[in-house]
Amino acid sequence: MTEGRAAILAEQFDDAEQQHDAASLGMWVFLATEILFFGGLFCGYTIYRNLYLAGFVAGSHLLDVRFGATNTGILILSSLTMALAVHAAQLGRRKALIVFLISTMLLGLAFIGIKLTFEWRHDYLEHLVPGIDFAPQGAALAEIQRFHAPLPHVELFMFFYFAMTGVHALHMVVGVGILTALLIMAWGGRFSSDRYNPVEVSGLYWHFVDIVWIFLFPLLYLIGGRY
Repeated sequence: MTEGRAAILAEQFDDAEQQHDAASLGMWVFLATEILFFGGLFCGYTIYRNLYLAGFVAGSHLLDVRFGATNTGILILSSLTMALAVHAAQLGRRKALIVFLISTMLLGLAFIGIKLTFEWRHDYLEHLVPGIDFAPQGAALAEIQRFHAPLPHVELFMFFYFAMTGVHALHMVVGVGILTALLIMAWGGRFSSDRYNPVEVSGLYWHFVDIVWIFLFPLLYLIGGRY
């Protein structure tokens, strides 16, 4: 083992490969628990969607599919920049790593910004927030009546919409925080071709959050053949 690799090896591991495998396994175990968490939300959504399909279809048509599609494209692009960041870290390319980390952070912030500034704000102004101010009016109410959907069923859909996208957005905020820490470490030259584990396992987390959205987009925005 080289002196550089020995310097970054924690004392509980026999070699760098074992340390790398342990870090990767730990992240995969964590992601498994996240799958169980999101799985509960998806399970509840599926049950109530089958029970109250008309309400869920009407609720889906209250969402702006353009914003959902835009955010989908943003996250797909962010997965690419994150993968490029991991590749740069593996090659020890510090400047490229910094550029790709910043790019991924900006894309993540763009996603959150669209959610807060355009989608959730619009829903609030249209009185579509369940349990707080759910009183659809005007075009929103006409859209609900077009599907002959009971208001409580539409409100239930909006609950799942805010719960699922809200939890996902929270994971995005955590992801941006992780990327900020990685950026500070990369700026200080903490990563090299021998030490890139933190970037790699953080990339797994980021890709997981992106994949969750890939499922959320059609389930929430494209119900009833809307495309």
